[in-house]
Amino acid sequence: MTQASVLSVRNLSVGLKNRSQDAVLKNISFDLTPGEIYALVGESGSGKSVTSLAMMRLLPDALTVTEGEVLFEGQDLFSATEQQMTAVRGHRIAMIFQDALTSLNPVKKIGTQIEEALKLHTTLDSKARRKHIIGLLQEVGLPEPERRIDWYPHQLSGGQQQRVMIAIALACEPDVLIADEPTTALDVTIQKQVLDLIHSLSRSRQLAVLLITHDMGVVRETAHRVGVMYQGEIIEEESCDRFFHNPQKDYSRRLIASLPDQRHFRDSTPVDALLSVQNLKVHFPQRQGALQRIHNWTKAVDGVSLTLGHGETLALVGESGCGKTTTGRAILNLDQPTSGHITFEGHTLNTLSRSAMHPLRRKIQVIFQDPYSSMNPRMTVLRIIEEGMISLKLGLTPNQREERVIELLQKVQLEPEHRHRYPHEFSGGQRQRIAIARALAVNPQLIICDEPTSALDVSTRAEVLKLLQQLQQELGVSYLFITHDLSIIPQLAHRVAVMKEGKIVELGVTKAVLTQPQHSYTQELLRAVPQLE
Repeated sequence: MTQASVLSVRNLSVGLKNRSQDAVLKNISFDLTPGEIYALVGESGSGKSVTSLAMMRLLPDALTVTEGEVLFEGQDLFSATEQQMTAVRGHRIAMIFQDALTSLNPVKKIGTQIEEALKLHTTLDSKARRKHIIGLLQEVGLPEPERRIDWYPHQLSGGQQQRVMIAIALACEPDVLIADEPTTALDVTIQKQVLDLIHSLSRSRQLAVLLITHDMGVVRETAHRVGVMYQGEIIEEESCDRFFHNPQKDYSRRLIASLPDQRHFRDSTPVDALLSVQNLKVHFPQRQGALQRIHNWTKAVDGVSLTLGHGETLALVGESGCGKTTTGRAILNLDQPTSGHITFEGHTLNTLSRSAMHPLRRKIQVIFQDPYSSMNPRMTVLRIIEEGMISLKLGLTPNQREERVIELLQKVQLEPEHRHRYPHEFSGGQRQRIAIARALAVNPQLIICDEPTSALDVSTRAEVLKLLQQLQQELGVSYLFITHDLSIIPQLAHRVAVMKEGKIVELGVTKAVLTQPQHSYTQELLRAVPQLE
């Protein structure tokens, strides 16, 4: 017997205000049933998040619903008053947003933020509310909930912040949970914990879940049914098993084919060392009291040693907070090492003054995780890419710089006319290509790639990774690739270094580390990677 739907979306269409011919969503229809996880998948810009915002009547001012209805227990939410919708939002239908840190108020304790929903939708007194909040934090797996209820968001890791967001969503025991990319940019072990939590809550509370994601591995391990979105339409809907065994649409097949190939590995042959890191330590002081005396040290990097050869890719992997990015920053001479040696082409970088380091910045460049926040929004792409050529004194005329920018844009598969546009006019994948062009502008020998694909959808990620490999073959550039995504490593890296709590616990050729891991932590990381089979 088919279970009755708790929420139904019928022929939902969304367009731009005053431009009714430009449809953002076209005739979207699907049902959510109690205890079911329905995954809405597709590339960035396909309309997944707009669908969820339309359902909650939270569309931005520029967009409007042009047709359709959203039925919650038989009531059309589009005909409800704002007061009625306030009673539904956060109480009967709850939502987890993509970026937990920007969704949480940085100046309020997490307990206070969870309490806001209880004050609005329940009649519990303050003592009962606190007890209920501690129970929620315990249910979502936050350690020491009695103490951490009084912590601020910045005192929690990314995974713990996402757990707080789930606790806020569950505070009033909703019937429907909308999870918009709840695991994007989380490391694999935290991602697995969050997904396992959503799965168990769906089962225990008979919660209907709309899971919005671009990660097909997450869909395979979590969802019961799948809806594929393309250019504002659901083009395919099927049970999870049938979808992965026999996708009907070419686009669906392309999405699955875009997943990294984890069966073939890059060959690794010994090469001369370009970079050598010996016993690197980076410790940050913890200060206390009115006089801010040092009472302890945070050992972000605690004795790291590695080498990187000419034209080689070394993947540095591990959970958030293990010291990967700090290692990269120390190599760039942006964080001062406590001890150890960083040698690049015979130069000991950590002993160089700022002026002595300046010429070497041409040879060592960086690609950041979030390309948008690393670009000046008031500068055109031309100015962004040529900035390094000017500051590092390449001695080129303005015309020569512009010609170099055009050449670089073509190399990263963008159009020459894009140089006159601003960062906000590009998609996430295009911005990352601009960031790659900027890094290449000064002809570096080493590029430190700090999680450059973590927030990209599956097909865009595949394009960026392919581009990085092509550039390495053409230019002979070396990559220190910092990532928590183990699925991309086989096709990308020659060698892998696994990092935990500031130390490298395993280092070796990619195939050996990923197929025959020796350390228990490496084994744990590999078990947490979502699998299609």
